[in-house]
Amino acid sequence: MSLNDHDLAIAAAQAGATVVRERFGTALTRYAKEPGDFATEADLAAEQAILDVLRAARPGDAVLGEESGLTGDSRAGRTWLVDPLCGTLNFAAQTTLVAVNVALRTGSGLTAAAAADPFTGEVFWTDRQRTYLRRDGADSEASPSADNRLVDLNLDPALEGPAFRATALLADARFNERFQPRALSTTLALTWVAAGRRAAYLTAGDLRDSVHFAAGIALCEAAGCVVTGIHGQPLHTGVGGLLAAADGPTHAALLDLIRSP
Repeated sequence: MSLNDHDLAIAAAQAGATVVRERFGTALTRYAKEPGDFATEADLAAEQAILDVLRAARPGDAVLGEESGLTGDSRAGRTWLVDPLCGTLNFAAQTTLVAVNVALRTGSGLTAAAAADPFTGEVFWTDRQRTYLRRDGADSEASPSADNRLVDLNLDPALEGPAFRATALLADARFNERFQPRALSTTLALTWVAAGRRAAYLTAGDLRDSVHFAAGIALCEAAGCVVTGIHGQPLHTGVGGLLAAADGPTHAALLDLIRSP
């Protein structure tokens, strides 16, 4: 029986997560990419496992992979966005805070997504109507909450710029009076916003068709979070960036802090 798109996203993410989990703690060859960035054998093997699942089920779809680039017919109108190991540096340092992200872009919108945590076994997924957390084979609907006041900031220097500096927000007393900063260094944090484990997530950068962020954005939107660009503008417009908040008041408070000198 053919899988629907969200079930296929789940299966693909779980296939990648199995590889990541099995390779954890082993000696890994590193492959240099941009300065300060690299992939490991685990990244490549996990991506191949994901591609095998997607290609077997949807041979006519295109796939944009973090490591393998764009394959398939991009004119088909369906493109899978694959990040096989989000948090490679964490993983290489034998830290288990990582995610495996798979999302489907149909036309201009994201229509299915899954993000798997290889070490808890949790899978966050969406059919774009709702967001769910699958644990031990059972699904529960995700429920965003800002009660914890934890805000995750992307501190990647490559994404810092005039539009938004996370380091400046960290030093702002008003921010620290209301929120508590965290730096997870993986888009697993976005899944936690959708699930009520983080109040918000912020990052600068051009995230359009980003294999790192697509699944997390889809999960947050379907869960009912407030998701905009870093200055509150429509996502993927203007200066770009991302502000995903559990609720309107949290989003508004963070926007005020970002806009204030």
